[in-house]
Amino acid sequence: MTRSYDAKPIAPPPGPASPIAGTPLGISFIDVATPAGLNAQTIYGGVGKNKYLLETTGCGAAFYDYDQDGWVDIFLVNGWRLEGFAKNNEPTCHLFKNNRDGTFTDVTAKAGLARSGWGQGCCVGDYDNDGHDDLFVSYYGQNALFHNNGNGTFTDVTGKAGLRQAGTRWNSGCAFLDYDRDGHLDLFVANYIDLDLKTAPLPESGPCTYKGIMVACGPPGLAAGKNLLYHNNGDGTFSDVSEKSGIWNTIGNYALSVAVSDLDDDGWPDIYVANDSTAATLYQNQKDGTFKDVAIEAGAALSPDGKPQAGMGVSIGDYDRDGKLDIVKTNFAGDTDSLYANLGDGNFQDRTYAAGLGINTRYLGWGVGFFDMDNDGWLDILISNGHVYPEVNSSKSEALYAERKYLYRNLHNGRFEDVSDKGGPGITTPVAGRGCAFGDYDNDGDVDVIVNCVNSLPQLLRCDSLWKRSWIKVKAIGVKSNRTAIGASVRVLAKTQKESSAPLLQVDEVRSGGSYYSQNDLRLHFGLDQAQVVDSLEIRWPSGQVDTFKNLEVNRLYIVQEGAKSPQSVVLSPLPPRALH
Repeated sequence: MTRSYDAKPIAPPPGPASPIAGTPLGISFIDVATPAGLNAQTIYGGVGKNKYLLETTGCGAAFYDYDQDGWVDIFLVNGWRLEGFAKNNEPTCHLFKNNRDGTFTDVTAKAGLARSGWGQGCCVGDYDNDGHDDLFVSYYGQNALFHNNGNGTFTDVTGKAGLRQAGTRWNSGCAFLDYDRDGHLDLFVANYIDLDLKTAPLPESGPCTYKGIMVACGPPGLAAGKNLLYHNNGDGTFSDVSEKSGIWNTIGNYALSVAVSDLDDDGWPDIYVANDSTAATLYQNQKDGTFKDVAIEAGAALSPDGKPQAGMGVSIGDYDRDGKLDIVKTNFAGDTDSLYANLGDGNFQDRTYAAGLGINTRYLGWGVGFFDMDNDGWLDILISNGHVYPEVNSSKSEALYAERKYLYRNLHNGRFEDVSDKGGPGITTPVAGRGCAFGDYDNDGDVDVIVNCVNSLPQLLRCDSLWKRSWIKVKAIGVKSNRTAIGASVRVLAKTQKESSAPLLQVDEVRSGGSYYSQNDLRLHFGLDQAQVVDSLEIRWPSGQVDTFKNLEVNRLYIVQEGAKSPQSVVLSPLPPRALH
């Protein structure tokens, strides 16, 4: 029951010259969690030693504007310990309200979200189309659907919505999606292992070892969980269609993170799942209420040499700006992370080494995101790392439990440059990182990161940029489509360089879930470099409606309602000069 990988760091092959190689990074990520008031420690499993795999996976996080005041708030999933807690001292998930001054206030109890247990992931979506985005939290045990009441409070409607489960499941990543495009958000919930702590093997019973160190057993040798798909009935309830939809036709996968996107560009959302110790899953939407796993034939399931990997987190974005959405997946220590370039027609090519991601194999990746850190119009990559076994701290050859992050700068030529050592203390400081989410919490026009860490305080990585580059944000609101506009495809054309003779395309989608167990800001962010105008903003809605707007000002948030003749332009008011250090 040992995970063993032998990938070696490999430099990328020569490629086209980069226009930015060797230029200063101009970006620094600073952890401001403590002065910002994020003072709740995430509790998860034992400290220093674990009996079961359950104690290793950690929790997700969300940038989530729950009160719709235009400032993203923060939700942190919390966990548990095998020995339990006194009734009046139970750890709970935490909701922090953005005070619009760089600080946050813990409003968990007031909001009605003080639930305890083995929390895992979270995702956001307006499942009842009442105009308020709701919150779903996955658990080892019983999941929870919290209805947003629109007044700062939530109501647990899990039972009322038909989402109570029989027995104990290890639910993992989650995502709202409208798989049948009926205007109502459905729900996908990944499952990791069918784990019964009463019968689960202990490290010494295997024995279960990692590089000679006794560690928690699994997942190989343990029964894999079955993923779940719930259909929204349109009346506030859901029906379990997991088996009927074909989701259960793929068996033996240890599912962790989920990302939903129209990967074959046919107008219907597909589901990509990062699986531990086995091939990834790509549920292709068959447009008739069913799905088919096509990951292997699509070229997005295995390593470059055809081996299964231990997938953890996943993000989707168009890193090479060809108008097709690509996939980045994090994997176990001793292996590379994975980059799958979308070739079109639902086919992918592994470009991990060609793109420069093959140079790192030492750390173990969890949360991940394609994001434009410097607003140059090209997607960069950040990966949150941390070993799965705290016992590795006793090893002289292995990386420690707490690990620094990876930060890759897009070189505009299909390749990335590892700039981790230049990214600031938020990148270089080792932590036991797990889920991370991306969003602009201070409304200053760049993208920040929230990281949920194991048995530690979170990190709030504020992006401090020296670049004065343009950008826009887009908040989509569905009318015929689901209200949150999940699945809407947004295309931006703008001249991003002074010498450019034609606008360059950027594409993204509104998504629920992703990264590792986490939820990004639902406002889409597009860096525009030196552009002074957006030539075209096009939104392709799940309903089939297409709205196009021309000649928009930069450095604005555009709130776009489906079918509207023009978007609402909002000038964001960023925080005063930096007071938090």
